[in-house]
Amino acid sequence: MFFVRCLQASRRSFSSASNNFEFIHKPDFRPKRIILLRHGQSLGNADESAYVTTADWRIPLTNLGKEQAVDAGRCLREKIREEDAKVIFYHSPYLRTKQTLDELLPYFSDSEILSCLEEPRICEQQIGNFQNVQQVLDAKKERSKFGRFFYRFPSGEAGLDVYNRVSSFIPTLVRDLDRHRRSGIDMDNVNVVIVTHGLSLRLFLMRWFQWSVECFEESQNPGNCELVTMNKRKDHEGHAWMELEEKDRQSLCLPDACTVPRNVHLHRKNSASVVK
Repeated sequence: MFFVRCLQASRRSFSSASNNFEFIHKPDFRPKRIILLRHGQSLGNADESAYVTTADWRIPLTNLGKEQAVDAGRCLREKIREEDAKVIFYHSPYLRTKQTLDELLPYFSDSEILSCLEEPRICEQQIGNFQNVQQVLDAKKERSKFGRFFYRFPSGEAGLDVYNRVSSFIPTLVRDLDRHRRSGIDMDNVNVVIVTHGLSLRLFLMRWFQWSVECFEESQNPGNCELVTMNKRKDHEGHAWMELEEKDRQSLCLPDACTVPRNVHLHRKNSASVVK
């Protein structure tokens, strides 16, 4: 009985604090931007037969892919132009993403780069080892009918598997950001750049913004070396969230509601109800 009374008193105190906005807000770990980047054109993008004799993770960029990466580095530098800007890089361990990264790094000084980390969980969807071209083409045709999220390649992963491992990367990202915050870094100066693959990129966004499977199925991969940017936003009450740029939403063929996390929509709806 004593425990129940204490719990009830605790709930009343919590409610009172909530009504009077006396919460101590958790420090904001969010960076100024998160920029996702698909690798440049790879030999496999240009010629499916490359996978027959070369392991997927060793597929290199084409000459065009290297040019695309150089252009992406220039665009990245133009986007991250603030004084005292800091950058954190994450990249897939695949050769094509590492070669793309190699063309981005020269645009930033050592003092601007906080860290550059290889992250296996953001690698490409596994569709087999050395591949039979016709079997893969047939499987991709079947996938287009079945749906990319749940379709499982006979010797590889389903989109759901990629979603699960990308989802497990996000808490690591948050911990890394919070570690930088606690070290005294101003998070409003921090930019995160993630060099990854088309499907992994979309599934990262799906998890972050809490898309439905239907929304994901409507989306399309970005072009090679296309920048996809999430910017930090804040409201007058100090709530913060990451928001997808409108041009990127259109490029990915996403509905309007997919640019902000679902809980932001719920907060706005609840706030509007209180005003009424």
